[in-house]
Amino acid sequence: MYRTPHIIDSTLRDGEQAPGVVFTLDEKLRIAAMLDQCGVKEVEVGTPAMGEEEVQAIREIVQSGFRFEKLCWARAKESDIVASARTGANRINISFSVSDIQLSAMGRNRDWVMRQIRPMISLARSEFDFVAVGAQDASRADRGFLNEFIAACLAEGANRIRLADTVGILNPMTTAEMFSAVSSLFPFVDFEFHGHNDLGMATANSLVALMSGATAVSATVNGLGERAGNAFLEELVAALKVSSGINTGNHLPELQKLCRYVSEVSYRQTPVSKPITGANVCRHESGIHCRSLLHNELSYQPFRAEEIGRQTEMVIGKHSGKAIIDDFFRKRKIELSEAESQLLTAKVKQLSMRKKRELSEVELISLAESVKTK
Repeated sequence: MYRTPHIIDSTLRDGEQAPGVVFTLDEKLRIAAMLDQCGVKEVEVGTPAMGEEEVQAIREIVQSGFRFEKLCWARAKESDIVASARTGANRINISFSVSDIQLSAMGRNRDWVMRQIRPMISLARSEFDFVAVGAQDASRADRGFLNEFIAACLAEGANRIRLADTVGILNPMTTAEMFSAVSSLFPFVDFEFHGHNDLGMATANSLVALMSGATAVSATVNGLGERAGNAFLEELVAALKVSSGINTGNHLPELQKLCRYVSEVSYRQTPVSKPITGANVCRHESGIHCRSLLHNELSYQPFRAEEIGRQTEMVIGKHSGKAIIDDFFRKRKIELSEAESQLLTAKVKQLSMRKKRELSEVELISLAESVKTK
């Protein structure tokens, strides 16, 4: 990798396209403010072609003084570009379908695409400081035609080329092959990857794209988006930092707050085991794990909990060992003999199995009192 990755957030555009998700203007402004606080440097703020209300909402975001670059998404249509210009945004992404399956469904063909490139990019360049061009469904496009499309867009002055895995069919190996090929053919060009999560690989594919020649990726908070969603912004930031040693400048503790808020206003509950933001990410029960964690937090975690705005928590239940149970009571100034400790550990396991969950502090202290009484 020769440049620091550029992460573009698409929560306000592709995220809101998730079935049943609607953000009010106040919610959009708060999401935008939190993205700004998290250090996100570019935000896809919406689709102006949706109508006047969307245009005005985007205009308000644009005029709110946020530090990030403001990007509108548009189809390759003059009316979309004109509507985008009315928002005051300084950037635009013009999307062309490039796969035969999508073009056929639209009643179009490759020749139509090539004829539209010059007038659409020319119009966009007259209205915007920065023009990105999206190759929609690039992962299913004929590779020769895709290269021809990229070359034509660059010749007309496109600033960045987005290659989209629109239906999420790529895997890390095919993603690496695609970006290695295009970056070799078109060196020093800014390529962006836009991945969908239909097969559960959007975040991994985004990471690989950045390692294989892409300079930017787009993602959404909580992976919110159509069907199975998009790449997860928070997971991508953490993966780049922890597994690749690359700091994107995005603040993970602030992202925790943003993820909770987007979950709330999108009515999408976060699974407890979801990476980075799930409730169980830094919670432990296994006796072997907890015993080691008492000595070194990194023994069974890939990062210190505070790095992502969390706290390491050790719960007590069926799988707990004597070491963590002793530590629990030692911290509460409750002394146990060796025999009491052994008996209490057995009782903890029995009660946890009966209740099918970890035990509360009240339950644990009650058990300890019963053991000491005996």
